[in-house]
Amino acid sequence: MPAPPPAAEVYSIPAAYRKMENTHILFWLLKDIAWCMIWRPLGLLMVVPTLGIALVIAWRTRAYPSERAHNLAIVFWITANSYWMSSEFFGFDTAQVAPHVTGKHLALVPFLIGLAILAYYYLVHKPREGRAAAATL
Repeated sequence: MPAPPPAAEVYSIPAAYRKMENTHILFWLLKDIAWCMIWRPLGLLMVVPTLGIALVIAWRTRAYPSERAHNLAIVFWITANSYWMSSEFFGFDTAQVAPHVTGKHLALVPFLIGLAILAYYYLVHKPREGRAAAATL
């Protein structure tokens, strides 16, 4: 009979971190509602706590590769989203910066960085973890 698989690593979120994550969601929703309603001061103000808490969460989970990758992707997502919102608020979203590229399209840079982080995690790091775990059996 084969040996049972090793116990899965469990990541438990401390209550204080969970409270911070829930507050983060509140700020993120307020930012996006302000964007939708074109409430420029509130939208711009909400970028600071939304991005700030995302950075803190990414820092606190840096020891867990999966959490680190996903939380860094969120940081870049919020960065792209905030830039896009700002481009609309200040009217440079439709400004041509290169042929077929507008100010809004520059939000693709942080979006793609976040996507690259997740691609690296899933295509390179996670398979290595699986091979390392299998080698220890």
